[in-house]
Amino acid sequence: MEAYTDFAQVYDTFMDDTPYGEWCEYLSGLLERYRPAESVCVKNCDDSVTNDNLRQERNTILDLGCGTGTLTELFARKGYDMIGIDNSQEMLQIAMDKRDRSGLDILYLMQDMRSFELYGAVGAVISVCDSLNYLTDEEDMVQTFRLVNNYLFPEGIFLFDFNTVYKYETVIGDATIAENREECSFIWENYYHEAQQINEYDLTVFVREDAERDVFRRFQETHYQRGYTLEQIKDCLRKAGLVFVEAVDADTHEAVRGVSERIYVAARKGPMKENGEER
Repeated sequence: MEAYTDFAQVYDTFMDDTPYGEWCEYLSGLLERYRPAESVCVKNCDDSVTNDNLRQERNTILDLGCGTGTLTELFARKGYDMIGIDNSQEMLQIAMDKRDRSGLDILYLMQDMRSFELYGAVGAVISVCDSLNYLTDEEDMVQTFRLVNNYLFPEGIFLFDFNTVYKYETVIGDATIAENREECSFIWENYYHEAQQINEYDLTVFVREDAERDVFRRFQETHYQRGYTLEQIKDCLRKAGLVFVEAVDADTHEAVRGVSERIYVAARKGPMKENGEER
């Protein structure tokens, strides 16, 4: 069953306690630390148009798996030129509705992260809130990383998070979670398949459609995510040609531990290869 269709309309409601502002502040700090220096953007020529284009590329960030665009808008407000990519039409429609209200200049594209295309390079790519965990096959992860490497500006930075095997196996496990709101509620039934490192969760959502008659509409979605270890992610980065920079516990911003549930990773654009040879 396709994910993030009907669920998109209540996604922001159930994510209203997500610390997007804190994430933005921390990630923007990493971006300023790691993104290409201004000198990288200036060629040894008098072509001011070319130099302006290079500076713009350096300032452009791709939000891969942008969802409803909450984080995308926060980065746009910081002055970055933002592109958001997601493969859910319903989630992107909400993001574009937000853009219409805010007036921010954000380009949204409905594309699969495994085959996305851009018109030029970007100075950074971000992907958070477990978007990459939806890639349940390592080859898909490597392919996505290859595309990131392809579109990154020289010395560009890739910042992303992922949920760990420990989180799915030990913290979430085979749990059932329920939450009741005034206008909607959900039941989240979670199943972890250890051999494949796959987390399956079945969502049943009830949305109030007629307050006077107290009528709710019921719908269901099934989502699949894969837990990864840091070593598996490093291996995918290596195969894609990206250069691993650092990893930290996403909750504590300290060193990764065996009990880390979500991990931030920073990787640098690596040398592109043609016929197995670096160029």
